[in-house]
Amino acid sequence: MSNNSNSNKGEMTQKGREALERFKMESANELGINLKQGYNGDLTSREAGSIGGSMVNMISPEQQWEIPRNNVKSMGHKVVYTYYIQVGI
Repeated sequence: MSNNSNSNKGEMTQKGREALERFKMESANELGINLKQGYNGDLTSREAGSIGGSMVNMISPEQQWEIPRNNVKSMGHKVVYTYYIQVGI
């Protein structure tokens, strides 16, 4: 491989880090959490987890399907099963 392809990988990684940082800041802002550039040791675990959870939900939203089925134990009754599916990327 040429030296140029290695430098492109580094550049893309830096662009990816910057995009992820912007995404994190936007997620924190939407949740009303004051996130600063650099160290954020004053955040609670709940706040930090909320930011990460929000990011995951935006990337891979949960889908919900409700499927009515006949109850085999009591004829004529329907039971609604709800399935939650999260698609990973």
